[in-house]
Amino acid sequence: MTPTSHARIRGELDLGALRENDRTGLLADIDRIVVWDIALTTRFRGLTRRDGVLIHGPAGWGEAAPFWDYNADASAPWLAAALEAATGIGPGGAPAPQHPVVRTHIPVNVTIPEVGEQRAREMVVASGCRTAKVKVAGRRDSMRKDIKRLEAVRDALGPEGRIRIDANGCWDLDAAARHIPILDRAAAGLEYVEQPCSDVHDLAALRKRLSVPIAADESIRLSADPLAVTRLRAADLAILKVAPLGGVTRALAMAEQLGLPAVVSSSLDTTIGISEGTRLAAALPVLGRACGLGTIRLLSRDVAVPSAIPAGGSLPVRAPHLSNAILGAVLAGEETVSQWQSRFAHMLGALTARREREARDASTAVGGLPI
Repeated sequence: MTPTSHARIRGELDLGALRENDRTGLLADIDRIVVWDIALTTRFRGLTRRDGVLIHGPAGWGEAAPFWDYNADASAPWLAAALEAATGIGPGGAPAPQHPVVRTHIPVNVTIPEVGEQRAREMVVASGCRTAKVKVAGRRDSMRKDIKRLEAVRDALGPEGRIRIDANGCWDLDAAARHIPILDRAAAGLEYVEQPCSDVHDLAALRKRLSVPIAADESIRLSADPLAVTRLRAADLAILKVAPLGGVTRALAMAEQLGLPAVVSSSLDTTIGISEGTRLAAALPVLGRACGLGTIRLLSRDVAVPSAIPAGGSLPVRAPHLSNAILGAVLAGEETVSQWQSRFAHMLGALTARREREARDASTAVGGLPI
């Protein structure tokens, strides 16, 4: 073995090789980086599998699982979030504060992918949740199926349940203005529609035309100017996701800057990632709606015990416990590990460069919040 080569443990990244290019010591306290690969129980966002890395440090486990269509710059906040969870080091490399625990249980919704009406009904009943988030607009010809799915969800929830829809920015302004009233009737009333248009100016215009509340997601977590959502009065609610916002500390700061009622959602995480979402939801001063953290059943397996399965429509706020026995069953194969070895190096470089840039010029921090 040469001086620059390192033995790799099955399913784990070569930490020694990564440290050779870690010029600012972000990985100094990390002792394991494990790659997981889990099949989904149903197709979601065009995916049939989900993979990511678990990072272990003195504060416990963190998770980084940016989708594969995210480049290194877009993935850097996910790494920052995982490092905060694993090391206790937050934005700008400063120790993360101790966040308050305002509530010990988080109400959650059941997430309904683009499935048939019978499957949608079964998922709602099995969840025990009183709020459902229904994916819509996945295809240009999906309206008829979206209507049937919403009708089935309403039938399963009953008249008192709440239904919200998520279009993932798939509509333009005119299409959104046409489709939302139809879907509102099919659902017998929508709680809100999440990210109906991708452009924040279209959201602002749509909000003036419709009475259904609008929630902003991608316009916050993927935007170079997330505060435009508030400045343009483009949304009634903010969707907050810990990983793409760079960790619990920065997500809380973003919530304060936005000044909108917040709903905390997951990013199709394992229980390790979901637990960070419950910490964020627990720390918010006000939480008036169910959060989108009840997604673990979309994964066929998990990595922690107990798993973050909602009971009675809520999740307890508690630290996750990773099970090495369970983890062994979901370790990624060599090809996926190799892909993550390269990807992690690029993510590390992107996060380092962003922090150095923000240290030199604070005005470059997205939303005025360093990562």
